[in-house]
Amino acid sequence: MVLKKNDLVETLRMAEHWRIDVFRPFGIQSVSLDMKNTIKRRFGMTEKASEHCSCREFSEPRLAKLYDVLNPLGADSAFFLRQVRKLAPSSIIDIGCGTGILTRELAKIGHTIIGLDPAAEMLALARQRPCDNVAWINGDATVLPEGDADLAIMTSHVAQFLLDDVSWQETLQSTHDALRSGGHLIFDSRNPLVSPWENWTKKNSLRHMSTGEGQVTSWFQVLGVQGNRVRYEIHYLFAEEDEVISENELVFRTIDELVRSLTDAQFSIERIYGDWDGSLATPLSPEHIVIARRT
Repeated sequence: MVLKKNDLVETLRMAEHWRIDVFRPFGIQSVSLDMKNTIKRRFGMTEKASEHCSCREFSEPRLAKLYDVLNPLGADSAFFLRQVRKLAPSSIIDIGCGTGILTRELAKIGHTIIGLDPAAEMLALARQRPCDNVAWINGDATVLPEGDADLAIMTSHVAQFLLDDVSWQETLQSTHDALRSGGHLIFDSRNPLVSPWENWTKKNSLRHMSTGEGQVTSWFQVLGVQGNRVRYEIHYLFAEEDEVISENELVFRTIDELVRSLTDAQFSIERIYGDWDGSLATPLSPEHIVIARRT
């Protein structure tokens, strides 16, 4: 999501209070000055026209509060935790951290983390449950300073919300610059060859939840498919006549497109998994789970 002026002002204000001890593992030695200068420089870059998904799912306060109920820790989170244990990074950047549900799990096992998200409502929920070794930043990957992080992750199909090639490539390049030489990037993206959106029907997705808002019912409805883009709605029924609809859009990139974009951003591919059980990707795998290394 492109930074707006009020986001920039808020980020600059926050920079005054960031603790340097949190940022040193990322190779950042003078947060206030370096981060501000980086934000100003990168802000100019992100003013160009690019498309991001701006969804009520993340920006509407009532819907943001439901996110962890609808998306609890599961097989995907367990996969990322296993990969983190294998790589043993000291410093991690969680791009699109949302409410911070996985960010906090990583912090609990001793990692120093930057939790980054452009959705202010989601990040506000993350900050309500702070961790000593997590710095929360409201912004997209282009506000990251050049640093020395060991690992960057994009979970929950964050990559698919970067709709056009400009914003996707900027995200990859900014992530590359924030990593040390040999640092890793791990992210997931659904496989377009298996057309997963065909199962996004009300019948298949209907869920009933007990929440602080009372009983909530939710379901998906696909609006249309054009090229590699899928538009869909998530319906939230809070009461008989209290329905909120989030209209979303995702991009489905092929393996070849992902590999090409990573190569252009100076990453090398180490492995592409096809599911959360650790099986390698095939044409019929549900996922493309990419592990790439900064060259």
